[in-house]
Amino acid sequence: MLYLIMPLIDRIVKFSLTHRFQTHVIFWLIVALLFMNRYDIEEYRQLDSIIYRQIYYISITMLASYFLAYLIIPKLMGSKNYFEVVVYFIAGSYLISACSRIAVIYLLEPLIRTPPFAQESLWEILSDLPKLVTHYFALSFSAAWVFAFVKLIRDQYVVQQRSLMLEKEKAETELKALRSQLNPHFLFNTLNNIYSLSLMNSPVTSKSIAGLSEILDHVLYRCNTAYVPLSSEIKLIENYLELEKLRYDERLQISFEYVTDNQAAIAPLILLSFVENAFKHGASEDAGNSFITITLHMRNGHLSFMVNNSCIEEDLEAGGSGIGLGNITRQLELIYPSRYELMVKRVENTFEVQLEINLENT
Repeated sequence: MLYLIMPLIDRIVKFSLTHRFQTHVIFWLIVALLFMNRYDIEEYRQLDSIIYRQIYYISITMLASYFLAYLIIPKLMGSKNYFEVVVYFIAGSYLISACSRIAVIYLLEPLIRTPPFAQESLWEILSDLPKLVTHYFALSFSAAWVFAFVKLIRDQYVVQQRSLMLEKEKAETELKALRSQLNPHFLFNTLNNIYSLSLMNSPVTSKSIAGLSEILDHVLYRCNTAYVPLSSEIKLIENYLELEKLRYDERLQISFEYVTDNQAAIAPLILLSFVENAFKHGASEDAGNSFITITLHMRNGHLSFMVNNSCIEEDLEAGGSGIGLGNITRQLELIYPSRYELMVKRVENTFEVQLEINLENT
């Protein structure tokens, strides 16, 4: 039910902001219709008398409503001197109530009542506080509280929506900045490796260029959306690994296994960031028996991704993760709040990262 109500509220608020005059007219027409049948005195039941009464009532109520909604409430919310606001409210309410009574005695009654009838003097009207408070204040402000409440709720809703929009824009900007941090050393090393292959006229040169082209195409042009197909991310990792194999040859054992039972969507470059981090901290050009093992399982909308790699001693002493995992964790918090679990383990000379994400409804 809520998902049906919220779009309706959004449309009403947008209409009220873009068509302010029409919105006010509609509100006061509704008020006038609601109070159309409230006259019991026989002489007030004539059509012209009803029209005069409605004009009087709507005019006074509008005066009270705009006084309350556009003067008192803003002062109350923005001022620290509440005594001043109370004085404003009492003085304004008294003047509105007095004007209401004067309008009845000297304008409305001569139009709708049958003479002769007695009329109070201005002094009697202004000094009769009990009648002004119990009758005319209540009459003048009867719909004003509703008007002010509706306006207050609408303004708070607008402020909340703007705040949410700013948070969303901030998160999107932060995500773009985080995603732009693809390791530049990878590109530099890959180009050097391809250059070396071209000098040797290696048959894998064209394949390497094609792999790098696919990676750049994916990173530069296909990651502009919030989510991309999981299959494209898998292909990205495969191309990345093929290019890294050119650099390490047999010095590094690389394994990548994946099983998926359906086509899912995932935030771009999240998985590749873990792979990059493994090469940064787990692959040494000088160390032997280095390895990186990557497994990916996708079942029933649940993704399990694990990277296990050897880790050189210097990285173990320094903590092993650097800024890479901090970057990735921040992205996960922005994209999958309460829908992911990240586990990091360090055992002897190995480093293991396991990511679980619920990709349902993505």
